Amino acid sequence: MNSDHAWFNRSRYGMFVHWGAYSVGARGEWFRNRERIPQEEYVRRYAENFHAERYDPREWAALAKEAGMGYVVLTARHHDGFALWPTRCGEFHAGNIGPKRDLVGPFVEAMRSAGLKVGLYYSPADWSHPDYPGPYFRDWPGTTDWASAEARERFVAYYRAQLLELMSDYGRIDYLWYDGCIPDDLRRSEVNEALLRLQPHLLITERNGKPSHVHVSEQAIRPPRDPQACWEACMTLNNNWGWHAGDRHWKNAAEVVRMLCETASGGGNLLLNVGPKPDGTIPEESARILREAGAWLRRNRESITESERHPLSWNNWGRVTARGERIYLHIRNCTGPELCFAELGNKVLRVRWLETGEPVEFTQTAERLTLRALPVPLPDPLANVVVLEIEGRPVALTAQTTYWIPGEHA
Repeated sequence: MNSDHAWFNRSRYGMFVHWGAYSVGARGEWFRNRERIPQEEYVRRYAENFHAERYDPREWAALAKEAGMGYVVLTARHHDGFALWPTRCGEFHAGNIGPKRDLVGPFVEAMRSAGLKVGLYYSPADWSHPDYPGPYFRDWPGTTDWASAEARERFVAYYRAQLLELMSDYGRIDYLWYDGCIPDDLRRSEVNEALLRLQPHLLITERNGKPSHVHVSEQAIRPPRDPQACWEACMTLNNNWGWHAGDRHWKNAAEVVRMLCETASGGGNLLLNVGPKPDGTIPEESARILREAGAWLRRNRESITESERHPLSWNNWGRVTARGERIYLHIRNCTGPELCFAELGNKVLRVRWLETGEPVEFTQTAERLTLRALPVPLPDPLANVVVLEIEGRPVALTAQTTYWIPGEHA
């Protein structure tokens, strides 16, 4: 990863925003496909009623900053094909229908003004396009599902032209978040290389072929096997990406902190989603959770930023992050006045609380580090961070040779 991409590892945390004509339906972003809604009905009932009347991306940027995030990714165009900018490729866009204005430009400007990196999501799949194999596939279409070779060529030219618009019309874009498990015959390398000629610094997710830079896992935290890989876990705050009025299954701030610590432990990022309502406002439940987790992150930023992948395994009291010759123990489950950490092959020089700098009493034998005189209960209900200053970079006493990790122990 070149120096233009170093911001990604510094951030470790970003906001995903799923917002579009589907938000009017208030039942997630896939309902057109799931309910087999014809395009004419989707335009009339949903796109034409998407007005974005309270859309203020400066408020989104302020929330992302308060949450401790370093970048924001907006769904410039989801699978439904409705573009949030006045694309020159067709009529199904926010400049022509619904808001009757560009929604991408103000977003880009607001994020830049707030000092946040700018990401745009784009799905090459497009249920609205006449040359796409069809809007109602239960699996993604394959290479034999095109109506003709000519239809495929027209579609490739169309999605390439839209991407070139996004990378040409809005100045510097830092991150292109491809989505969609779509046919392999979309001239992926040719398209990505054209985008990188326009924006050489651009980070691209792996979902539309190479060249690409970021591995992604969706609704799961799975570090790639390559320890040098740049990666990100994208997760929802409830069970949907787009606004769903009936989904009240919200994660709490403690769960967000756990996910953030777990991704940072593997040297990766957490891209956490919000689904604004059709008027452009972020649900209050989402905002409250992000603010609570952000307050924790302000106190403990050092343990997350530029974290590095390390060889230390799982435990039943929390998660471990590392950077250089420091190890950070994120203690979530109270263990009483003592905590045993029997993972580390390094000599420990000092132990302290990250937030206050106060020393922590400890003893170390050949295999066991024991922290002593811990407060009971621990003061922070989200996670309490202890810093170990060690000799050398982290070494594990026992290597973990499989990828089996208990998911919810800590």
